This record gives sequence, C-alpha cells and structure tokens, in this order.
Amino acid sequence: MPLDFQLVLLRRMADHNPDLVEDARRRLGVSIADMRETNKRWQAMVRSPRSRSAAARYRSVLGEPESVLPRRLGDVDCEARRWALPLWPDLRFEVLVGPDGAVWNEWLVRAPGAPAPRLETLEDLVPWSCTVDEAARAFAPARPLEGTAPTRWGLAFTAPGPDGVRHEVVAEFTWGLLQRTAVLT
Repeated sequence: MPLDFQLVLLRRMADHNPDLVEDARRRLGVSIADMRETNKRWQAMVRSPRSRSAAARYRSVLGEPESVLPRRLGDVDCEARRWALPLWPDLRFEVLVGPDGAVWNEWLVRAPGAPAPRLETLEDLVPWSCTVDEAARAFAPARPLEGTAPTRWGLAFTAPGPDGVRHEVVAEFTWGLLQRTAVLT
C-alpha cells in the first residue's frame, strides 16, 4: 500500500511540478490512469461517512509506523508517527497525533541521519530539495502562510540571490516538500 499512498502524494504535487511527478510515476511503474484511480479511491475513503479516523487510515494504508516519537507542542504532548516511503528515501511521512487521537499535521520530514540540504541562497531552493521546516530554519525568520489546500503550506522570508542582494520570497510546499518559489522583490 505505500505505493498507492505515494501516488496520492504525487497527485497533489502534479499541480506544481508535472515533470517531476511524471518522472516519479515512471520510476514507480504506474500509468497516469493508475495514479488518478488511486487518488479517487483515497478521496472516497477520506470523504466516506463511515471513514476511519485519519490516524487509523494512515496505519491501515501504510502499516505500522517505522517510529513513534513523543513530541511536545507548547504544553500539549502528542506523537510523531513516521513511515518510510521508497520514492523519497531521505524523507519520512510524519503524522502528528494529539492525545485524543486526532491528526494535527501530516507531511514529509527529513529522515533521521539523512543529511539536510545546504540552503543559503535562492539558487538552493529547487523543487523537492527541502522540507518546510528546513526552509523555515535556513531562512529565519520565516512567516507561515495559509496554503491553498489542506496539504499545502507557504512560507514568506528573505533570501540572498546569486549577487548577494536579499529578496522577499514566497515558497510553496505540498505535503511539506518544496514545490516552487516566487521572488517578490
């Protein structure tokens, strides 16, 4: 089932990077029709009135998490459940689950021990190169922006261009993975 879930992630990313998604889909050995059908089944499962909780849904689709880590957000304890996905070996799909079992967040994060990318200039911000938290740390202070869909996030920050001049940038992420940037100034 991880194959199907990777196709769901790719389907949302196709809006921003169809060429990268096409390459990934080919590596996985599936057709466009397969990807659409898998996404259709996923959406039906998510929207079903008899749907499982989001936390149970991920476990049923992805199996047991590779790791379950305690996490404290403010004054609330939660769990970070992580799964490996073959398409992105240096990343993990992380689901933050609150004390009541509700899913608070779901996104790709860097795998433990995997090297983080070097993020110093605009040129380093290439699609699929970094996660939202890596970009936020590298270009602090970064301001979070509301995404255009539940699995999308944005960050506003300044970053130096090749000439060293700092520019205002908006970076867009899908499932926590960088999709594109726009230079505002």
